[in-house]
Amino acid sequence: MAGTDTASAKPARDPGDLAGLEAGLDALETAHPGRRTPWRRTLTQKVLPPAVAVLLVLAVWQGLVSFGIVDDPTKLPAPADVWHVVRDAWLEGTLLGYIWTSVSRGLLGFCMALVIGTPLGLLVARVRFVRAAIGPILSGLQSLPSVAWVPPAVIWLGLNNSMMYTVILLGAVPSIANGLVSGVDQVPPVFLRAGRTLGATGLKGTWHITLPAALPGYVAGLKQGWAFSWRSLMAAEIIASFPDLGVGLGQLLENGRNASDMAMVFEAILLILTVGIAIDLLVFSPLERWVLRSRGLLVRS
Repeated sequence: MAGTDTASAKPARDPGDLAGLEAGLDALETAHPGRRTPWRRTLTQKVLPPAVAVLLVLAVWQGLVSFGIVDDPTKLPAPADVWHVVRDAWLEGTLLGYIWTSVSRGLLGFCMALVIGTPLGLLVARVRFVRAAIGPILSGLQSLPSVAWVPPAVIWLGLNNSMMYTVILLGAVPSIANGLVSGVDQVPPVFLRAGRTLGATGLKGTWHITLPAALPGYVAGLKQGWAFSWRSLMAAEIIASFPDLGVGLGQLLENGRNASDMAMVFEAILLILTVGIAIDLLVFSPLERWVLRSRGLLVRS
């Protein structure tokens, strides 16, 4: 009977085998920083799809004009007409001026919103009374269209850059604060307890424990905050146009509407879209990938 029990008993698993298995699994998920992505894969996965999408849009656009589906150039100009307007603005040296006027305002306003929204989000997330008092207001402000702030801002501050920045702040601060609140809410309580055990309390705990753990939600709030900043600025430039403010992309769009020049209108729309995509690809997408990769959620191929 004892021999039967001995024969049927399962052999104990060697701890070394478990360690080797764990190491192998970790190796499969570990990024290889020295390995570069082949240029063909980069071309087919990252460059080709958006290029095909752009060409498809241009083909449909040209088809609507060429086949007479929309034969009124005052409603839909041909892509070549829009290209000529963009080229003329470049040759005249005004194209970069339009872009820089809006981009400089948008980035400065976003930085100010970042300075205000970050401590506000931490305060709302960590202080229960402040959250009960201000939390619903921030959510309501986030859902309010940015264009609604332009008329009161003009009345309060006049037609100047301060009015522009006020509209940007009112549009972006709630998004940044709410993003940070959402990120803090998703921090596992064990992280906070471990931090307190190690002496990370107060500002030290916020800097070393809370903010790094809340980084994914915070980055999402920053990305949304920039989108609100850019849209708020465009609304302010379209509605509150004044010669002393310079000509930004929103003002260019309004000038095209006033002149019934649809080629100029499409020029402004394409420039606004291009700037928004460029900021996302150059700033927020790399930041988002870094955050995900640092948490093992995105492995470099």
